[in-house]
Amino acid sequence: MSRVKVFRIKGVMKHRTFPETFVLEVPALKEEHAIEYVYSVLGSRHKLNRKRIVIEEVKEISPDEIQRSEIRELLSLEKIVL
Repeated sequence: MSRVKVFRIKGVMKHRTFPETFVLEVPALKEEHAIEYVYSVLGSRHKLNRKRIVIEEVKEISPDEIQRSEIRELLSLEKIVL
């Protein structure tokens, strides 16, 4: 079974009037999945298409570097029962 990694993704959203920077921490199995999630979430929240979202950096981070507490707690669980 694959281990979930956490990626820190930095970039810029190009709104009509001004650009806005973003930093997101995303749990995913692969880097491609994390990038797809960012496009999906930002496009949905801000009504932006993919060409208006510029991803500048994707970095896999260790559990010690995670800043979002909910992601840190999820990674500490042994298993999740739905």
